[in-house]
Amino acid sequence: MSDAAHIDHDDVVAWLTLVAERVHDQKAYLTELDSAIGDADHGINMDRGFQAVVGILPTLPADDIGAVLKGVAMKLISTVGGASGPLYGTFFLRFGTATAGRADLDIAGFADGFDAGIAGIRDRGKAEPGDKTMLDALLPASEALRAGIDGGASAADALAAAVAAAEQGMQATIPIVARKGRASYLGERSAGHQDPGATSSHLLLQAAADTLFTG
Repeated sequence: MSDAAHIDHDDVVAWLTLVAERVHDQKAYLTELDSAIGDADHGINMDRGFQAVVGILPTLPADDIGAVLKGVAMKLISTVGGASGPLYGTFFLRFGTATAGRADLDIAGFADGFDAGIAGIRDRGKAEPGDKTMLDALLPASEALRAGIDGGASAADALAAAVAAAEQGMQATIPIVARKGRASYLGERSAGHQDPGATSSHLLLQAAADTLFTG
């Protein structure tokens, strides 16, 4: 298990299991957010996907974090509907590719994988900051994580800073007029609502901070 400086397979499994629990607990809230500016299915789809992920975790390699994350990606792509499946699937697929063959990761390795995942989302969704998407939470989180690492913060503190930045980014989506996805069809009416994808992205990171690099 984690020694605060490194994480291994069991830590990643604990993270993903907690994500599934949190998504399940917040399913109605995520769907409520999506009902205002989307198809009213984000919570339902994410819950279905991560419950399926929990089911396959015991079957994935115990000595390869990248292989675990790739397995998660494939399951999400095959079970999560709407745009979230391909986007979260691409995130974990790129994260897994960046960490392939690794039995453990330090915070820099985690950050590399996280950034690779975000790049995958950008490539797949063609979104940019300020478009009112999950990137509005993930990109500030990445910047804060890197700043913490570069500044010599502990892994836990760097990850906590990333969570705080993701929360700020999530809340900052409220006044934005959406430029991508289903919400963009609403034009000005999309303003005043928090983006559900940014919300689930913050949830994903909060679960990481609660399970990874905790010692």
